[in-house]
Amino acid sequence: MMASSGISIGYLADRTGLAVSAIRYYEAQGLVEPWRNDGGQRRFHRADIRRLSFIMIAQQIGFSLPEIRGFLKALPGGRTPTPADWAKISEGFRKHLDQRIETLVQMRDKLDGCIGCGCLSLPNCALYNPHDRAAQKGQGPRYLMGDRAETENDSE
Repeated sequence: MMASSGISIGYLADRTGLAVSAIRYYEAQGLVEPWRNDGGQRRFHRADIRRLSFIMIAQQIGFSLPEIRGFLKALPGGRTPTPADWAKISEGFRKHLDQRIETLVQMRDKLDGCIGCGCLSLPNCALYNPHDRAAQKGQGPRYLMGDRAETENDSE
């Protein structure tokens, strides 16, 4: 139910399609900040409907909760975000999406050559990782994570 002093967690769950337990989890993660009314009930801002919708979309795209928390820090507390506030947050979100798209395109384009070894810094990849150079860049699939493979000419 809606009240002049905010909305209930049940109403918020109905509007967003989230379970009450999920909303409480997001609260524990610092993604929404309800307050308690005189009767001790959680109350949320109407703007939390949009905030929770953003969280659901961002998770569906593959963003982690810490990343989402970082985006949401740009929104004002204690008032409904304006279109300008959301435009600011979307700029940073867009940059992250562009980076993810670029990584996926690189992965797609290199998949044929790398599917056998996975670029996990294996010394037997003469094409992308001669002499196990990728190991010097760190753990994991370095070239799929955005590191560039050095050619023989680069090291001279």
